[in-house]
Amino acid sequence: MPLAERGIRVTGIDLSRPMVERLRTKVDERAVPVVIGDMATATAPGQYSLVYLVYNTISNLLTQAEQVACFRNAARHLVPGGRFVIELEVPELRRLPPGQEALVYHAEPGYVGLDTYDTVRQHLVSHHFTFGEGRQARLARSPHRYVWPSELDLMGQLAGFDLEKRWADWSGAEFTAESRSHVSVYRLSPAP
Repeated sequence: MPLAERGIRVTGIDLSRPMVERLRTKVDERAVPVVIGDMATATAPGQYSLVYLVYNTISNLLTQAEQVACFRNAARHLVPGGRFVIELEVPELRRLPPGQEALVYHAEPGYVGLDTYDTVRQHLVSHHFTFGEGRQARLARSPHRYVWPSELDLMGQLAGFDLEKRWADWSGAEFTAESRSHVSVYRLSPAP
């Protein structure tokens, strides 16, 4: 919405009609049109200088083939030299002791979050436990396929991208072996 408010043409792709309905409570279809579909295959009209996926979105695609298709779909939407920006967590497997499959990543009164890992398939499931005043708890689960930065770079190469920059976060902090996330900027090769 802030980009559209600045006069930049913005189009979204989203698989969730309820999320698009929430967006519509804030901005109408003319300001931010949305194509309902899968980010790996849906087509938005026109070409863009920027495509972005933030907050671990690419990990919602549960196979490597779908993630590669997402890179290729981003490339189809970009002008030569355009950029594809991805924000993604780095899996915390170094904290996982041998034989243990789950890590608590957040705990506070009324909430516990933990991730379970399938290291063979590179899958994790985030489990969100919310506790009320009584003895009842709510559980929500979110499946993901985690991607190492080097694997993401190869996906980019397969789709015609070069890694331009990588930071640890949106402030531009240096990405290191200790970084828990990254913001990676891929640039589509210019036309010959």
